Amino acid sequence: MRFMVIVKADKDSEAGVLPSQELLTEMMKYNEELVKAGVMLAADGLHASSKGARVKFSDGKTTVTDGPFAETKELIAGYWIFQVKSKQEAIDWVKRAPMQNTEIEIRQVFEPSDFGGNLTPSLKAREAQLRAQATGKK
Repeated sequence: MRFMVIVKADKDSEAGVLPSQELLTEMMKYNEELVKAGVMLAADGLHASSKGARVKFSDGKTTVTDGPFAETKELIAGYWIFQVKSKQEAIDWVKRAPMQNTEIEIRQVFEPSDFGGNLTPSLKAREAQLRAQATGKK
């Protein structure tokens, strides 16, 4: 099972305040543990929403709104993608993260099998081909 582990933004991350050298060192150690255990598939921090944009699709129209965005509690400051056996295992790994004064959300990533018959064999083959191309595998 794959899970996206979402680190919520706060006033500091939205103000562009960078993590301290101490926190970066702790995070690197934590990430090394995740990689060594075969858990971490990806991880990145995100710039403040002031450097981003939102694209809204409504009634056939597309609207682009540049950041920053007002509701900090709804924003993401970073993420990991974990490969684990269960939600509980993801929770256990997150509890070990060197985080302070933040909230982390854990969401399961859809797998092709989750779509049942709606993902036809033809669509499944196309999805697998796109995934291989995106990861540089042929």
